[in-house]
Amino acid sequence: MARLNPYINLKDNARAALEFYHSVFGGQLTVNTFGEFGQADDPADADKVMHGQVEGDGGMWIMVADTPSHMPPAPETSNISVSLSGGPDDDATLRGYWEKLLASGSEIVPLEVAPWGDAFGMCTDGFGVTWLVNIGGAQQG
Repeated sequence: MARLNPYINLKDNARAALEFYHSVFGGQLTVNTFGEFGQADDPADADKVMHGQVEGDGGMWIMVADTPSHMPPAPETSNISVSLSGGPDDDATLRGYWEKLLASGSEIVPLEVAPWGDAFGMCTDGFGVTWLVNIGGAQQG
């Protein structure tokens, strides 16, 4: 089965981000450095994350890497957001993710019932990633 999942590029803090996302989503954390793959052209890159992923509980999957020194850093902001969504049966799980993501960052839109009837909120986590949470058919704010 094909899979679409976010891949986040950071400057020198991918390991911290992966550990944070692991604390949010649970599951299995895998981290590989440039040095482990023999790809550290600059010795300063040896311990940077070439590829890391969290294969979280319930099928959540997120990947993160550090930008190596020979490449320009990823922009601080982008036009991409990560959306977490589900129905009323997922309410507690999605609210749990929301609380953990928000604890490291800042709220953009409070998680409350939106005009379309779902609970919706937006936040930016401590690594600058914007998250949208939508709980379909939620009756609480």
